[in-house]
Amino acid sequence: MHFERRSHYSGHLNREMNFNVYGHAGKPVVVFPSSGGSQNEFADFGMIEACQSFIDRGLLRFYTPDSIDKESWLAETNAHSMAENHNRYDEYIVNEFVPLIRYEANWDGPMVATGCSMGGFHTVNFALKHPDVFDISIALSGVYDARFFTGEFYGDQAVYFNSPIDYLPGLNEPWFIDQYRQNTFIIAVGQGDWEGPHIEATRQLQGIFSDKQLPAWFDYWGHDVPHDWDAWRNQLPYFFSQLEQQGKI
Repeated sequence: MHFERRSHYSGHLNREMNFNVYGHAGKPVVVFPSSGGSQNEFADFGMIEACQSFIDRGLLRFYTPDSIDKESWLAETNAHSMAENHNRYDEYIVNEFVPLIRYEANWDGPMVATGCSMGGFHTVNFALKHPDVFDISIALSGVYDARFFTGEFYGDQAVYFNSPIDYLPGLNEPWFIDQYRQNTFIIAVGQGDWEGPHIEATRQLQGIFSDKQLPAWFDYWGHDVPHDWDAWRNQLPYFFSQLEQQGKI
């Protein structure tokens, strides 16, 4: 398997940002780490190995950027600062990291977003805010309410527009809605240990998608499926297999 350990300077974040690349060809997959995770986390927990057949066959190429969660949603600061720091990360991903991928992979089309736990939150948030960049999203065991990180944010707009269960109900701009209806959303959660708040968050998001008549696949795995890497190593290749059968990757 082709592998690169890389970094580049981000003007939006004012620092060198690390990332890894796995694969030689195929649709790019941007992997958002779990809480405070690094660019190495995905491979360290066996997720790259679990998806290796898609990589070896040139169907997918994985890009794993570092996170700044410890300065945003995990920071011990006020909700507004948490959200504003995340917005800088959003600008980095969309305006610096994605263009780098496009150039180096010679890829003009939309990409896949995926992640587990907090990475699932990032996946849904990025896919909703940038549906032209990410046309396939696979969120595993995420939460989709920013209050999970900030507590009550009292209508702060920076937080509001990063909390999918808050901003999605009122988002009616045709450009976004039309993009959502063309894109593929997969939101999965187990029903085993440590999945309680993630089940509730998934149900909330499913209700909003249903109310707005947006197509999505909400998948609830068994009561023996915990909030853990063992589950995610089974889930992600399963969903990629389904997408391959549908001709989407």
